[in-house]
Amino acid sequence: MPVITVNEVSKLTGVSIRTLQYYDTIGLLKPCDYTESGYRLYDDTSLERLQQILLFKELEFPLKDIKNIIDAPNFDRNKALEQQIELLTLKKEHLENLIMFAKGIKGIGVKYMDFKAFDTRKIDEYAKRAKEQWGDTPEYKEYEEKAKNWTKEDEMKMEDEFMQIFVELGAVKDLDPASDGAQALVKKLQDYITDHFYTCSDKILAGLGKMYSGGGELTENIDKVGGTGTAEFTDRAIEIYCMK
Repeated sequence: MPVITVNEVSKLTGVSIRTLQYYDTIGLLKPCDYTESGYRLYDDTSLERLQQILLFKELEFPLKDIKNIIDAPNFDRNKALEQQIELLTLKKEHLENLIMFAKGIKGIGVKYMDFKAFDTRKIDEYAKRAKEQWGDTPEYKEYEEKAKNWTKEDEMKMEDEFMQIFVELGAVKDLDPASDGAQALVKKLQDYITDHFYTCSDKILAGLGKMYSGGGELTENIDKVGGTGTAEFTDRAIEIYCMK
C-alpha cells in the first residue's frame, strides 16, 4: 500500500481524524511523514501499529498501557492476535445469546425471565486474564518503572542503540552462529535489554529469539537494518547461547 493521508486512514479504519491526531500527540501512533502543508501521512507499518492499538482497545487497555506494551522489546504480536480472536469469539457467543433472548421476549412476551444472556462474566474473566498476562509480569513492571521518566529523545536513543546491535549481528550472519563473535553479540543484546528494559534471563532471551525470527514487522525491521536473514541468524545464535 502506498503512503496515504490521515483522511484516507480515517475512511479506511473508521478512526476519526481527531483521534489519529491525538494518537500522534501522545506518541502512540506517529505518522511516517508529513506533507509540505503539514498533513499526516501513514504507511503499512503505521497501519499495522494502528491495528495493534485497536486490538488492545478491544481488550480495554488504557492508551498509556497500550503504548508501553507495543513499544516493549518482548511484544508478541501473534499472542496478542490469539487473545483478540478468543475475546471476539466470546463476544460473538454473547451477542448470539442476546439475539435469542430478544426473540424469546418477542415470542413469549415480557415475562420471559431468562437473564443468562446478560451474563458477561466469561468475557470479563478472559479480558482480566489477558491483562494480567501482559501487564502484571515482573518484567513488564520493571520496564514500566524504568520507562516512566524517559523523554522522547531517550526513547529514540535507546531504539537506535538497540537496533545497532542487530546491525552488528547482520555483519556476522554469514559466520557460524556458535562463533565467538556471534555469541559475544548475543550477550551484548541480553545485557542491553537487562540494563535498559528489564531483567533478561536466558529463558526470556530464548523467547525473544523466536519472536525475532517469527515473521511480521519485528522480523522485517531487524532484517532491514542487518540485512536479509539477520533475524533468523540471531535466533539461531541465541538458541546456542542459551543451551550453554
